[in-house]
Amino acid sequence: MGHGGDRHLPWVHGPRGRDGSRVVAWVAVGVASLLVVGALAGYVAFRDVFGKIHRVSVSDLGKRPPKYDNSLNILVIGSDTRKGKNEKFGAHIGGQRSDTILVLHLSPGLRKAVVISIPRDSVVPVLNCPAVAGAQGQTAAPGQVEQINATFALGGPGCLWKTVEQTTHIRLDHFMELNFTGFESVINDLGGVRICLPFAISDPHSKLHLASGVHHVWGAQALAYWRVRYIGVGSDLQRIQRDQFLMASVAQEMKRSNLLGNPARLFKVVSDIASSLTTDNRLSQGALISLARGVQGLKLSQVHFVQVPVVAYPKNPDWVQWAPNATSLFRAIAHDRKLPARHRGGHHAHPRAQDRTATPESSRGSASPTSTSTSKPSSPAPLSHLSKKYGGISAHANVCRDAGAFAGPLGGR
Repeated sequence: MGHGGDRHLPWVHGPRGRDGSRVVAWVAVGVASLLVVGALAGYVAFRDVFGKIHRVSVSDLGKRPPKYDNSLNILVIGSDTRKGKNEKFGAHIGGQRSDTILVLHLSPGLRKAVVISIPRDSVVPVLNCPAVAGAQGQTAAPGQVEQINATFALGGPGCLWKTVEQTTHIRLDHFMELNFTGFESVINDLGGVRICLPFAISDPHSKLHLASGVHHVWGAQALAYWRVRYIGVGSDLQRIQRDQFLMASVAQEMKRSNLLGNPARLFKVVSDIASSLTTDNRLSQGALISLARGVQGLKLSQVHFVQVPVVAYPKNPDWVQWAPNATSLFRAIAHDRKLPARHRGGHHAHPRAQDRTATPESSRGSASPTSTSTSKPSSPAPLSHLSKKYGGISAHANVCRDAGAFAGPLGGR
C-alpha cells in the first residue's frame, strides 16, 4: 500500500439506497447479550454455544497504553460483510465495513458500564497493519489520515483495535465483532423491542411504514427501522443517537420480560448471537462466563451510552475530527475516574456531512493538527454523569424522548 496520494476505497462507506442501507441494531443486541450469557454457566449446552463463536488471534498492536486498574474495555465492532448468510442483504456489495464502533467500559467490580460510540467517519492516523484473513493490510503513512472504518476494512479487527488504542490511549482487553445475519431472529427471540417515533414514517426504500407513537416491533420491522435513511438531517450522528435508544430499549425489554428466568428462551437468544459473533482468542469461555455473571447484575441506571464529541474536519466535509474535550472523556475512561465537565461546542457539528458517500479520492487525506492532544480539565463530575455531560443517555431512559434523533428538514418521509 503506497504512502502518498488518496486511497481508492469506494466501498468503505458502502453504497447508499435500497441495498446499501446500513443496519446497526444488532450491535445493541450484541452489547445486551453480555447481560444474559452468564446465566448459561450451569448448562452443559453452553459449550456448544461457545463453539459457534469465531475466534481470531490479535497481534502487532505496537506500543500499547498502560492499564491503570482492573476495569475492562471491550471494542465492539459492527461489520456489514455480505459474505455467507449475509448475502441476502446485498451479495453484490464487496468488502466489509465497521459501520458501528463502540468501546464498552466496565468499571472495576462491574459497578458501572459506559458504552462509547465512535463516529465511523472520524479521522485517524494511518498506522501499519499486517495482512490478515479477509483484509489486505496497510502501510503506515506518516502525515496522512483516513476514516476510522477504513482501518477495519483494510486491516481487520486487529487494525481497528490498534488504531483505537493509539488514538484514545484507552487500553483494550478484548474485541467482539457482530454481523447482522441473526438480527431479525434475535429480536424475535427477545419477543420484539419497543421503538418510539415522533412522527409517522413511510419509507419505500426500507419498506417501513409506521404511524407516530410507541410501537412494539418484531425482527422484520426492527430491521426496516434501522434501514430508514432519509429522515431528520440524514446524519450518521443522529443514527448513533437512535442506536443508543435502541440499546436502552433492548436492555429494558430484557429486564421487563425476565429473560434470565427462562432458560430455554435464553438459550435460543444467546445461540443466535453466538453464530454471528467473532472475538479475540483470549476471550475464553471461562472469562466470558465470569464477565457475563457480573454484568447481568447491573441496574439500568448504571449503564450509560455516550458519543465521542466531534467537530468538522476542515479538509474534507465528509469527515469529522474529535473535539478537544474528547481527551477528557478518554482519560476518564482509561482511569475510571471523575470526568471534567464537557466544554461548550463540538459535539454534533455539521451533522449532514456524515451521511455523504465517500468518493474514491476521499478515502485518505493529509493530516491536520489533532484536536485530541490538548484538553485542560475543569470542574469534575462523577463518571456516572457521563451521559449528562456528553449528550448521551442511560439504559433506563424514556425511549420516547428521542425527538432529537429524528429532528431535521427531511421529516419522516
